[in-house]
Amino acid sequence: MSDIEAIQAQLVSEIEAAADAGAVEALRVSALGKAGSITALLKTLGGMSPEERQAQGPRIHTLRETVTAALGARKAALDAAELDVKLAAETIDMSLPADTAPRGSVHPVSQVMDELAEIFADMGFAVATGPEIEDDWRNFTALNIPETHPARAMHDTFYFPDKDAEGRAMLLRTHTSPVQIRTMMSEEPPIRIIAPGRVYRSDSDATHTPMFHQVEGLVIDRNIHMGHLKWTLETFLKAYFERDDIVLRLRPSYFPFTEPSAEVDVGYKQEKGRRIVGGNGDDEGHAWMELLGSGMVNRRVIANCGLDPDEWQGFAFGVGVDRLAMLKYGMDDLRAFFDGDLRWLSHYGFGALSVPTLSGGISA
Repeated sequence: MSDIEAIQAQLVSEIEAAADAGAVEALRVSALGKAGSITALLKTLGGMSPEERQAQGPRIHTLRETVTAALGARKAALDAAELDVKLAAETIDMSLPADTAPRGSVHPVSQVMDELAEIFADMGFAVATGPEIEDDWRNFTALNIPETHPARAMHDTFYFPDKDAEGRAMLLRTHTSPVQIRTMMSEEPPIRIIAPGRVYRSDSDATHTPMFHQVEGLVIDRNIHMGHLKWTLETFLKAYFERDDIVLRLRPSYFPFTEPSAEVDVGYKQEKGRRIVGGNGDDEGHAWMELLGSGMVNRRVIANCGLDPDEWQGFAFGVGVDRLAMLKYGMDDLRAFFDGDLRWLSHYGFGALSVPTLSGGISA
């Protein structure tokens, strides 16, 4: 027992001189392992008399604690030195360009929404929004859609079981036209807005989904006529498709909320299985494709919103945002827009910095 201090001094000296983690571990095993020298000393406590155990026990436990602390300190020092060497060898050149690999993408629908807002803002249009849960009056009645109109049928419209405080049926809006009603009732003319947003109809196939995106335009002012409507649509489509050879054809049609009404066709040609918008649909190799609906706002709609139809006139139009994206960027199935397939999004998505501008290019 008189050699305990000498054993402690020797072990501490050897630990401090250990060159690596392997040497430290070997010393730990030789001192504190099952057959270690300190373990052997601890085993002798059981054969001592109470007086001897009281005298030698603290010395042996002090030895074990001192050696354990020395082993921990040496291991920490070696680990720190190893880390310093690794950090010195793995320096980073901060002058190198940053990693700009894309980590996500902007959905084509969001990109097209931004493109539309940029184009119409240049023509003086503001962006208006409204709730997606609407009442029957704003969605149908105020727009001159009669009770017997097929658009009110359950197979087209998602109705809620409860009514609002005024007893009106509640539904998921079937178009963004209620935004036009809200705007005409809350703002003084002249009005020039577009109303993009989600709309809902009970339909689903390769070109229709229960939820899709639509943008509608509305102009209310004095002395507005169909010429203003045609110019607006031509200017919009030329900027959107980034082509000057856009040719439109207006065909007489019927919508309850416009009079007169017109379906708008655009010339296109088929190329490599894809429709390319541009050119005259009457030329050889070209054809006409229905793109959007439009017309002069019905006098009844203007009156329903509290305006004098003898003083104020206007035009409106509507087109599916998803369809515009499909035509411009060559997509053939609308359902893929909502599948969340990362491969599809990586292929058709846009970079976060691809902000559309008229000066830099709408789809740059």
